[in-house]
Amino acid sequence: MSESELNLSPTRPYLSRAIYEWICDHNLTPHILVDATQPYTDVPVQFIQDGQIVLNLAPHAVHRLNMGNEAITFSARFGGVSKDIYVPFSALMGIYARENGQGLFFDPEEYANVNLEKNDLESKDNDETEQNSIKKKPSLRILD
Repeated sequence: MSESELNLSPTRPYLSRAIYEWICDHNLTPHILVDATQPYTDVPVQFIQDGQIVLNLAPHAVHRLNMGNEAITFSARFGGVSKDIYVPFSALMGIYARENGQGLFFDPEEYANVNLEKNDLESKDNDETEQNSIKKKPSLRILD
């Protein structure tokens, strides 16, 4: 049977999570290479070069990192300003260790036949937004 007959999901999310864990286990710095021209990709545009951007995913550099099956999401500071990042796996070109370049770079054709439904991605974003809006913002008060 061919892959399309089995309706297998792409391997990129699974391999990315494994490589990320391997990089962190060896105290290296995980970076991802992103095709910023892909639909639904939300990255800081001021740092895009030639349609690509490299993002540092070190645990101390990001907040709320989530590597699901559809996208990588996290919050990070760019120029002192916090920004929520959304990288669909179709835009992920590679994940590697900054120090030695070891990692994986992906076949751009893997997602050629996978239809990204904007409604599916938006509903996931709306779910996250609802969860974030439920949380109370921290506040300080002076006790006498």
